Amino acid sequence: MRLNIELKKMQSQIHINVELDEEKMPDSIHWSAPDGGVDNPQEAKAILLGLWDGQEKSALRIDLWTKKMMVDEMNDLFYQTFFGMADTYVRATKNSTLAEEIKSFAKTFHKKATEALEASEKNS
Repeated sequence: MRLNIELKKMQSQIHINVELDEEKMPDSIHWSAPDGGVDNPQEAKAILLGLWDGQEKSALRIDLWTKKMMVDEMNDLFYQTFFGMADTYVRATKNSTLAEEIKSFAKTFHKKATEALEASEKNS
């Protein structure tokens, strides 16, 4: 007797909805991840999505932000993204030395970005 068992691969979905204004610029961004416990759409002011195309050996990006996104928030988003990238990098490669360099850069970036924003606000 032969038994065929088909195992279904699990799937998970993340939903991202972007409403555009008349100039096709993001007006609002909402996301949900039902399998991650986020059933109801959550509002976001920005999204940075990176994908790796293994066949082409290239990174693909989708970077969107709404008109509501302020410069200080963008500075914080990049700072936190760099920190998150460092954490992901060390988990994936075990290279804590380079991960610490990314974190060091993130701190320097945030300091300079904050100073530049403060200077531009003084000159306005």
